[in-house]
Amino acid sequence: MATSIPWLDRSWPAPADSAAALRLRERFAALGAPEAALAAEPSGGAMLGALGGGSPYLSDLLLREHAMVLTLADAGPEAVIADAMLALAEIRSTAARAQVASAMRQAKRRVALAAAVADIGGAWGQARVTAALSDLAEATLQLAVDHLIRTAHNAREITLPDPDRPAHGCGLTVLGMGKLGARELNYSSDIDLVLLFDPAAQPGHVDNLRAVFTRVARALVAMMEARDADGYVFRTDLRLRPDPAATPPAVALPAAIAYYESMGQNWERAAMIKARPVAGDLAVGAAFLAAIRPFIWRRGLDFAAIADIHAMKRRINQHRGLALPCGTDGLPGYDLKLGQGGIREIEFAAQTLQLVWGGRDPALRDPTTLGALRGLVRAGHLPRRACAELTVAYRVLRQA
Repeated sequence: MATSIPWLDRSWPAPADSAAALRLRERFAALGAPEAALAAEPSGGAMLGALGGGSPYLSDLLLREHAMVLTLADAGPEAVIADAMLALAEIRSTAARAQVASAMRQAKRRVALAAAVADIGGAWGQARVTAALSDLAEATLQLAVDHLIRTAHNAREITLPDPDRPAHGCGLTVLGMGKLGARELNYSSDIDLVLLFDPAAQPGHVDNLRAVFTRVARALVAMMEARDADGYVFRTDLRLRPDPAATPPAVALPAAIAYYESMGQNWERAAMIKARPVAGDLAVGAAFLAAIRPFIWRRGLDFAAIADIHAMKRRINQHRGLALPCGTDGLPGYDLKLGQGGIREIEFAAQTLQLVWGGRDPALRDPTTLGALRGLVRAGHLPRRACAELTVAYRVLRQA
């Protein structure tokens, strides 16, 4: 069965725990005749051993989703992920919340497993893996927001122009920030969101709109983070919104624009480089980002802003651990994300140079880290050798 599938018939890494690998193959084979055939086939057994001997989480997923694993062996990861995303898209916004949440968690399991198999087997590069996980996050957010907005409409808390397309014209937008905004999500990434609403889109409900969308925001986080026997979707963080200590989870659009125009900090400019609308009323999100473009991309950078950028770097240094040097195996005590030479420092370097030069050169406004580094080289603001070294380090650290 599996030997005719080119992507499966490859060199799988040796299991880190050979006893755990053997247990998984035995348990998988006991599930039925097709599963036993896959476990007995050399490349199928090697796949099960590589995953079972390296990750208890993936071992559990392989057993839970054993029927999907058979499809994965025959058709490959792209087909499995397409099926999972199609099943998610077929859930109606009017479905019961428990059904919506269950469908989201099931899609997360299946996409994460297929991406992990393709990743560990070397069939996919890092960019394809992060794109698949980012697409999943976006699709689950869209379904959850559609469901919550339609529920609010049915309760007559808001009025939708087209209830069968809840997000269209609803006035609530969800911005994906950070790695979601740049479509660079990893397996363990949180998703950073900013929720904004346009009161003009709901003229008949202005008095209660803040309370309604605050409930929607909290329910969205609950749907994404709730854990049960099927796992959870994504950990979700709303703290990148304007003045999070003093504002509700969903912020009115005029208040957000006024904040960035009068009080926005340079770290918020850097954060907005990666922002993009991912769910809800996408037109409202696009209009907001257009409105604050002069705040993000200034044609000049004054000395106070430069000093603030240096202060941002000092604050990162105060909280950093030790980074994992490129080319070394996993060592305890190193902080890959925040350490010296780690992921955050590479991202910070790219974003700082974008803030300096991007106001005058729109070609430098790439939200992805590696894309930003390449653009800085083309514009003559970063030596080609430095870009190559940072690119290698970033890829190694993201895969560690």
